[in-house]
Amino acid sequence: MTDRDDFLAWVKTALYEAELALHNGDPAPRRALWSRNEPVSVLGAWRNAHGQRELEGLFAALGTSFSDCTSYAFELLSYDVVGDMAYTAGFEHTSASVDGRPRTYTLRVTQVYRREGGEWRVVHRHGDTVTE
Repeated sequence: MTDRDDFLAWVKTALYEAELALHNGDPAPRRALWSRNEPVSVLGAWRNAHGQRELEGLFAALGTSFSDCTSYAFELLSYDVVGDMAYTAGFEHTSASVDGRPRTYTLRVTQVYRREGGEWRVVHRHGDTVTE
C-alpha cells in the first residue's frame, strides 16, 4: 500500500468512527486523533479554537451539544499526502440532535493532518455550513 492508500484507509475508519462518536455525544475518540503538539486550530461552523486549552473546551462543548446521531457521512472530494502532511476536503452530511433538537445539515470541511510518531493526527479543521 502507498502512503495515500494508508491515509485514505485511516480517514474511512478511525477518523470516520471518531466523528460518528462525537455526533453521539462522545468527544474522546475525536480528541484522541488530534495532535497534542502546537499549533492546532479549528475554524468551526459554530465555534473557533486555537491551542490545546481552547481545543479541549470546544470538544467538550460539542460532546455536550450532540446526541442521537441517525446519519453521518463524509463525502470526500479531494485529499493528498505529501511526506508527513496530508489534507482532506469534502462535505459532512449529518442528522443528529443538537442541544436536544433534531437537525439535518451539511458542512463543507477541510482538515490538515500531520504524521507524528508514525500516526496521523489532525492539526487544523475548517468547517462552514453549506447554504443553498
